[in-house]
Amino acid sequence: MASRISRLQKQFDKLAIDAFLVTNQKNIFYLTGFDLMEGDGCLLVTKDRAIIITDARYQLALEEFDSDEVVATISQDYYGDLNKICLVSKITVLGYEDTISYRLFDLLDELMEAAIVPFTNLIEKMRMIKDSTEIAKLERAAKLHDEGYQFAFNEVHAGMTERELANRLDFWMKQHGASGESFPTIVASGENSAKPHATASDKVIEDGDIVTLDFGYYVDGYTADMTRTFAVGEVDDRLKEIYEIVETAMNRVIDKIKVGQTGDVMDHAGRDYIAERGYGENFNHGMGHGIGLDVHELPARYGSDSADLKFVNNEVITVEPGIYIEGLGGVRIEQDVIVTHNGPRVLTGKPSQSLPVTR
Repeated sequence: MASRISRLQKQFDKLAIDAFLVTNQKNIFYLTGFDLMEGDGCLLVTKDRAIIITDARYQLALEEFDSDEVVATISQDYYGDLNKICLVSKITVLGYEDTISYRLFDLLDELMEAAIVPFTNLIEKMRMIKDSTEIAKLERAAKLHDEGYQFAFNEVHAGMTERELANRLDFWMKQHGASGESFPTIVASGENSAKPHATASDKVIEDGDIVTLDFGYYVDGYTADMTRTFAVGEVDDRLKEIYEIVETAMNRVIDKIKVGQTGDVMDHAGRDYIAERGYGENFNHGMGHGIGLDVHELPARYGSDSADLKFVNNEVITVEPGIYIEGLGGVRIEQDVIVTHNGPRVLTGKPSQSLPVTR
């Protein structure tokens, strides 16, 4: 199987470039397997080699780095040395990621004697389709999230704060194999649950609160993304009804997932059902997004306006419908799903069909 670097190199003639500059940390890791912190250097991929340009802090790690494709240059002037390498290698057209800062663009524009050409999502499009190694890592991440949710569900009780629950979950996830969170954990209780992206606060979780827990953690560099909603004690019957509507909507979307399916068809499968049940105006975000090395990968989102988005084999996406009612509360349930030729393969565990209640 062709390596990720060689797959990138094969695109150069079509793109009319001699080399490609990579500065995004996740893209460097994806292509090389070497973990270079953001801003600590760059990767130059030419037609016949890949060169990490960084400083002496990484020298020992690079000496231990086992790769037949990647070499390294230790530098005190990353982009000055980049220009020198391009001159020696007779690179006249250099592609780069259009997400770089203006400050870096200004520096490249001043230093580089090669013409520089921006590209949008060149490597990110490669990252959309996961190989078997990546899927195995996402499976491990999803399994840990299932276990983490069970821990949180057993830990939560009236009288603790949202932040306390988030902190206990954070400790448990890291203690059991996660390297860190991919986004700040959302614990939204009571009326806070009506805010789709509330953050964990000092609000005390009370008896009779509904709680939405949305969290994502890295395992072996890859992140799952999982949301569950549950009740602490008895809650308003309307919230129980909303939970069952959201759970049904989610399953209707998952049932539509297949290779070649369009994003709008999947979205309508859940959104139309929510609207039929009278809550269309209370679902105000996309149906899901891609996950992998980042918690939001391509597709960055899919929704009712995604007729041009067709899913392909081995994409990994989320499905996360929700209903949010100001002054009452909200419900969101999120699953991570692999798109396959055989239909959907759900990575995260099956949520309850009715609102889970803890004491």
